[in-house]
Amino acid sequence: MIKLMPGLAAAGLVLSLMSTSVFAAPAGSDNTQRPAQIVRVAQMPKYVKPQFKRKKVRLVTTEAAGTVIIDTNNKYLYLVEGNNRATRYGIGVGRDGFGWSGIVKIGRKAEWPAWTPPAEMRRREAAKGHIIPAFQEGGEDNPLGARAMYLYQGGRDTIFRIHGTNQPWTIGLNMSSGCIRMMNEDVMHLYGRAPVGTKVIVIGPGNKQGKVAFEDRGIDVLRTMFGG
Repeated sequence: MIKLMPGLAAAGLVLSLMSTSVFAAPAGSDNTQRPAQIVRVAQMPKYVKPQFKRKKVRLVTTEAAGTVIIDTNNKYLYLVEGNNRATRYGIGVGRDGFGWSGIVKIGRKAEWPAWTPPAEMRRREAAKGHIIPAFQEGGEDNPLGARAMYLYQGGRDTIFRIHGTNQPWTIGLNMSSGCIRMMNEDVMHLYGRAPVGTKVIVIGPGNKQGKVAFEDRGIDVLRTMFGG
């Protein structure tokens, strides 16, 4: 079973509200309220540290090809390819108190997914003065980004996702409510290679994933240079 750290809300994803970003009040709200400024997240700087760019690496592991290993401590997601090979992606993970670990599966997938933030998240953010819409259609401003892979355990939705983000500067940071965020181009790359049913091992607080043998031995120079 997944173990949630103390204080983890039911929400498995978060809209990281930047200090300069304010969201408009939902339709039907008091129209006398001062209009909120909307900052399009897609217009933010798209800087990601070099170590979190997608790379072909040498990964020694006993896990089968096709398995996804998520190392939340080092902010990497690996797609195991067999023969000591893997693709490594940089990720953003849960902030303090929102970390988790376990073995799950991809239960369903969606392109440009819509977002329905949990009620608890809306209440939590409202207490901070941030108004989050009850529903947001998919698109470039959606916090789930270009793709979402919904993580299930025992046939039930865990409320955690692997999803894209239009805030790529958060890759490598602890900023979410437990979801695994990737750059849009990376989540699209993984989406095409990880079908529904894919085993996902999340290594994080609680060690509920059990023993996982893997060793990242760095860049696969030959594959990087010549492909394959």
